[in-house]
Amino acid sequence: MTYLADPCESSYRQPTSVPSVIPRVNILGVGVSPVNLTQTIDVLEGWRTEGRREYILCTSVHGLMEAQRDPEVRRALNRSGLTVEDGMPLVWWCQRSGYCNAGRVNGPDLFFAMCERARQNGHRHYFYGSSPRTIEAMISRLAERFPGMTIAGYRSPPFRPLTPEEDDADIRAINETRPDYVWVGLGCPKQDKWVAQHVGKIQAAALIGVGAAFDIVAGTQPRAPRWMQRSGSEWLFRLMMEPRRLAHRYLVYNTMFVARALQQVAGWKSYARDW
Repeated sequence: MTYLADPCESSYRQPTSVPSVIPRVNILGVGVSPVNLTQTIDVLEGWRTEGRREYILCTSVHGLMEAQRDPEVRRALNRSGLTVEDGMPLVWWCQRSGYCNAGRVNGPDLFFAMCERARQNGHRHYFYGSSPRTIEAMISRLAERFPGMTIAGYRSPPFRPLTPEEDDADIRAINETRPDYVWVGLGCPKQDKWVAQHVGKIQAAALIGVGAAFDIVAGTQPRAPRWMQRSGSEWLFRLMMEPRRLAHRYLVYNTMFVARALQQVAGWKSYARDW
């Protein structure tokens, strides 16, 4: 099946096959993988079958703007196995670039889809991040919602930077559980750097950075209505829920993104490929 569709027609159906080489779309110097949820799941399961060690980052406008000011974040996004579109502006950009099958791959949706499959395939999942209260509530809800799913283990690290000894201890503890997938909920940009630093050290098919998914699954953070997710206005819902914490992220970063995106599209500014 052809991965790149010609026109973005309403009759076009998203393919389930994955190309041998997944392209990237240059958005402000970040290589975004123009895939959909089904393809992302297929890639994850393929990595496990092939015995690979990779990582996936679900990124949004926030992640792209963090990459503008922090080269380490940009490197993490560009050296991932996949950097998927957790935000409608990125989906629209990929589609306008000709990748009509691109779709939003946000952390909670990917999280739930993989947990559902774990009930049948027996794959082992480990969870790293968030607060002790949140991660314990999340584990309890997962056990109720996905009976039969194998939870290899979980840990909520302290918010302060870990010492090298503490980090090594976490790596050993995770590896002892023999996970197939490690879900990381440390928030952007911390989790972007963490997965890039730990890929290969942790013996799992994939480290998956999913942002606020832990809080949403645990029920400590509400999720925007589906129509807001699809229309690209989920940021407004989150801003209303947490105005103090998110005002800078959405009001400043979103404005900066629009300005830089217009410059790139108009050809006034170019961004080098770094992947």
